[in-house]
Amino acid sequence: MKRKGHLIQAVQKDGIACEMGIEPGDRLLEINGEAVEDVFDYQYMIEEEYVEVLVEKPSGEEWLLEIDKDYEEDLGVTFENGLMDEYRSCSNKCIFCFIDQMPEGMRETLYFKDDDSRLSFLQGNYVTLTNMSERDVERIIKYHLSPINISFQTTNPELRCRMLHNRFAGEALKKVDRFYEAGIRMNGQIVLCRGINDGEELERSIRDLTKYLPHLQSVSVVPVGLSRFREGLEPLEPFTPEDARHVLEQIRRWQNTLFPEYGLHFVHASDEWYILAGEEMPPEESYDGYLQLENGVGMIRLMLEEFEDALRRLEEPGALDDRILEGEYSSVTGKIAYPYIRKMADRLMERFPGISIRVYPVRNDFFGERITVTGLLTGQDIIAQLKEKELGEILYLPENILRSGEQVLLDDITVQELSGALQVKTDIVKSSGYDFVNAFIRRKGNSPD
Repeated sequence: MKRKGHLIQAVQKDGIACEMGIEPGDRLLEINGEAVEDVFDYQYMIEEEYVEVLVEKPSGEEWLLEIDKDYEEDLGVTFENGLMDEYRSCSNKCIFCFIDQMPEGMRETLYFKDDDSRLSFLQGNYVTLTNMSERDVERIIKYHLSPINISFQTTNPELRCRMLHNRFAGEALKKVDRFYEAGIRMNGQIVLCRGINDGEELERSIRDLTKYLPHLQSVSVVPVGLSRFREGLEPLEPFTPEDARHVLEQIRRWQNTLFPEYGLHFVHASDEWYILAGEEMPPEESYDGYLQLENGVGMIRLMLEEFEDALRRLEEPGALDDRILEGEYSSVTGKIAYPYIRKMADRLMERFPGISIRVYPVRNDFFGERITVTGLLTGQDIIAQLKEKELGEILYLPENILRSGEQVLLDDITVQELSGALQVKTDIVKSSGYDFVNAFIRRKGNSPD
């Protein structure tokens, strides 16, 4: 039977693989006489100073290569599939799942639910543990893979089964004990649903999770996202400002208890809670090094700190010599971040009077007004709401509204199409405060085509 192997897509110039005659189109079959299941097998097997690598040429010819190298030195190859295996889909039917709240007719990839533990290490995805086999657990411990990001939602086994619509969801929590005993670093997430896993249930969950300190280094609490496409799904209600203040009170109480003993604040509220409660973002030191940025924990604080640092750098001698200090620009943002983006724009205009920046908060008509994050804005909403607006020389679009590595928005409208519809040049600005400053206080010669 013909062995499938793993297709090599690219070979690093002057790398080991290149020196050994490995080429794009070859297939990796074995390392040290063993088949390679996925990228973790590969990384583990390849780290030794002597390895035997079996590759298959497109002709079918097999080469057994004996390689001496430095410890942990890679071969210098990129595989067609970064995971080196098929992605595993989710078997849960979580009451808060945003994919179930998507309209019909969008691109197929948006409807794929992954719950693959390997993506937790590669991409920072959060996993429920319900789709993790015994072998998966053993491999994580064997390879000492860290950190693993876990979607807890609740530590109440019965409630977890209900929230995930999976009768094994409660039992799956026992895997956390094994990771803890093996010294595997973990991060946690709780998607909070009003009247379900908040209040006393949240109190229980935080209390239960503290026993995994310090290996469980952080737990984020984020409010459930509710789109307008919830027909046939479990009824869920949005949180009120009063609810948000109560959640923050709970979290701060636990932080004040845990920090003196562990030097970690441990449990963190996502930025939405502070905005909903009408409170200021906590200081930078309370985020423990921003362990939960991808969950929206500390993103605004980090952006503000970076912005202030970028302004200070512009005060250095010669910092403005290559900058364009006049022009009219515009920018879009989701409603949740608008006050902060507006504040930064005002600061820049005050400092540089020749610069004009119009910031437009875009209402999410596509998913519904309850969705206020910038990353879920669509091209059609931006076009519809900016059609008659003053946009200046350049319209800046935040990078997080684009499909990764592409100039395409969530609803498949391209940046070029958006630019054409609004009759304005567009450019992309990343989410950091540094990038915000550099976008509007541009370097000479740095402008969109």
